[in-house]
Amino acid sequence: MTKAQSRREELRDKLIGAAEKTIAEQGHAALKARALAEEVGCALGAIYTVFPDLAALILAVNARSFGLLDAILGRQAEAAAADGGSPRAVANRTLIALANGYLDFAAEHGGRWHALFDLRLPEGQELPQEHLSRQDALFRHLEAPLAVLQPGLAAAERALLARSLFSAAHGMVLLGLEGKLVQLPLPYLREQIALVVSAMGRGLESA
Repeated sequence: MTKAQSRREELRDKLIGAAEKTIAEQGHAALKARALAEEVGCALGAIYTVFPDLAALILAVNARSFGLLDAILGRQAEAAAADGGSPRAVANRTLIALANGYLDFAAEHGGRWHALFDLRLPEGQELPQEHLSRQDALFRHLEAPLAVLQPGLAAAERALLARSLFSAAHGMVLLGLEGKLVQLPLPYLREQIALVVSAMGRGLESA
């Protein structure tokens, strides 16, 4: 690696770190190029030698947030399995644990959560394949228990079902945390999500 490439990578890491801090504390809407340049000690134009726009920088931060969420969901699934029981009981318990793990992520890391799902790319741009792959990795946490509850489903159908279940849980988390319908205390919201997800699990099991 040349010195120029090394400096560019160093600047990239600094920009991602500074943007990550801003997003975590204030949300991605607070991200401003001039403030970033001042924080990392570079010229304003230098940002755009590393990232084509701020949306690309936010996507780089989102990659780290996906990693954090993936680790949380992985721990939730492991804890659910450790309690033992029949495969279907473990599968149902895992779905509830994953939903509440997602709720905890949204509640504790609101800035990151909004950046993951509220980011609007400039017109004409599409999400990069790496971003989509990280999304798919999260859905696979759901696909594993669904394979137990609905073993006859084809892989493509199971993938779609995982996204449908995620959408249902995401809607409850969004409405509960944002108070779009009514502001719910976190413990109560956790109980309601568990109730709904467990009902979905039982329905899938008997379908």
